[in-house]
Amino acid sequence: MNTQKKILIADADTTNCDFFELMLSKLRFSVEKTDDGNEVLEKVKKFNPDLLILNNILPGITGWEVTKILKNDPDFRRIPIIMISSLDTVRDKVAGFEAGVDDYITKPFNFSEVLARINAVLRNHELCDQIAVRETRLALAEELYKDLKDNLSVFVSSVDELDQATSMIGGSVEQNNENTNDGSLVDHVKHVNEKIMSVRKHIAALDARIEKTINEWENRKKD
Repeated sequence: MNTQKKILIADADTTNCDFFELMLSKLRFSVEKTDDGNEVLEKVKKFNPDLLILNNILPGITGWEVTKILKNDPDFRRIPIIMISSLDTVRDKVAGFEAGVDDYITKPFNFSEVLARINAVLRNHELCDQIAVRETRLALAEELYKDLKDNLSVFVSSVDELDQATSMIGGSVEQNNENTNDGSLVDHVKHVNEKIMSVRKHIAALDARIEKTINEWENRKKD
């Protein structure tokens, strides 16, 4: 686990706060703490933690309220939250998860278990971020694919018009050359036609490459 991860601890029990700060700091996490519900929101904005360890019972506003506020804020909704509470009924746990917490640990707790859950939540969060980045890249790639296809269509249409114009010019040149016995213009037209054919081959190859790439993207999305 990345030793530079930032963890914010919010617990009215200063003993718990001090214990977590000591133990997590030894594990080389960057740790901030608070014992007030209202201050949690301010510290989140300033500290921007990678994880929030939150006690539900806090002065000011409760942990549930803090969770709901953060999960409704687009800037902070992705911060994972582990709630630590002495409320251990199923109803309390369900309320915590419905509010948006990622894990719920009841007191008394074992620090080794808490650490394991911290690492699990951080790991899952990283995986979710990687998936989100991958989906964003796929969306951008698909948008690029569509733009390329559109531009290729316009390019092919322009080449078709150029081809038609060259054919018309070539016919006139051949007729004139029959009278003048000068084949230089005919050779030039043939050279232009060869270039057009080369461009068409490159367009076809690019189009096939795009089709192959988009098919690979679609297959990866299904995995």
